[in-house]
Amino acid sequence: MPFNKPNSATYDLLMSRRSVKAKDMVGPGPDRATMEKILAAGMRVPDHGKLHPWRFMVLTEAEREKLGNLIAEGLVVEDERDPRVAEKMKGYACQGPVLVVAISRIDPNSHIPVFEQELSAGAACQNMLVAATALGFASQWLTGWAAYSKTVASGLGLQENERIAGFLFFGGHDRMPTERPRPEFEAHVDWGVPQV
Repeated sequence: MPFNKPNSATYDLLMSRRSVKAKDMVGPGPDRATMEKILAAGMRVPDHGKLHPWRFMVLTEAEREKLGNLIAEGLVVEDERDPRVAEKMKGYACQGPVLVVAISRIDPNSHIPVFEQELSAGAACQNMLVAATALGFASQWLTGWAAYSKTVASGLGLQENERIAGFLFFGGHDRMPTERPRPEFEAHVDWGVPQV
């Protein structure tokens, strides 16, 4: 396969990709073979030092319910939330047909800065969203309270050098998403070094 082959359709996809709310996704979601393609795209990212500072946990069906239970437990134990509120949050993990927990995995002994390792995990998440769109599926990258919960991290078996980079939901969609406000181009771009 030739590398870096120009493809204007890829640019069009990047400029038209939209997240679809996980709660609005419909089934069926990507099957195992399609998820393997999405995950493989997630692994083709800039990775200074070739550390592979990420891993992915694919959750379907009952596994998402287990995560929902962990979230509810953590809300009560860590955040002292009313158990009735926590019970409602169990459904968070069951949005969308397929859920990938993207995990940033830092090598603390590497000379590569931690920030660069974390950026690689973020790039992996973005690649998966783009790949899902290219393959005809909806996607959304969420974080929120559960991404920082010690109860959730422990229940998912995360090690001390790992943290959740995001919950990536994948599924189908039965209506076209609408555009959202975008940043003003010139307000975020400097051509050259600014005068100080």
